[in-house]
Amino acid sequence: MKKVKISIIAAIGKNRELGKDNKLLWHIPEDLQHFKKLTENHVVIMGRKTFESIGKPLPHRLNIIITRDKSYSVPKSNDPARPAGGSNHRMVVVCSSLEEALRVSKFKIRNSKLSKEVFVIGGGQIYQQAIKYADKLYLTIVTPRLRQGFGGQADTFFPDYSDFRKIISEEKRELGGYKYKFVELEK
Repeated sequence: MKKVKISIIAAIGKNRELGKDNKLLWHIPEDLQHFKKLTENHVVIMGRKTFESIGKPLPHRLNIIITRDKSYSVPKSNDPARPAGGSNHRMVVVCSSLEEALRVSKFKIRNSKLSKEVFVIGGGQIYQQAIKYADKLYLTIVTPRLRQGFGGQADTFFPDYSDFRKIISEEKRELGGYKYKFVELEK
């Protein structure tokens, strides 16, 4: 079996800003489409706060949620048209650590048709823990509309990624006053 790749995907400001109050600092529809395209049919690992900010399991992915709360369970949906107990609910696993989530990922990949690339999708604490395991980064680097940047607004930052020096690809974009680029990096 091929080695499982650990990748991190994030949208960050030029000073590594991630968000404030468990929300992104910007809304760029193309970035959301990019995220969806890259992560569908993969395992995605996230912290509990990130999962709760999304509000539901991401479809067509195995969602692994990390929490220290041993009694945590995925809340059931109140929307009868989209019950959380449906097919997406089976695609959710709760783990107590990143290391456990990585072990579960490898086991689930071996026993399914999921891709052999695992995506860590947030939040800040999970990124900080995962950076040492990562083989690849998929970053959307956003340049703010205003000169001062996002720094005064952000309360969560992406970890130092200076070890990832090999640029695999880089695509510059602009939309709604935001300049941003999709960058793939490896060590």
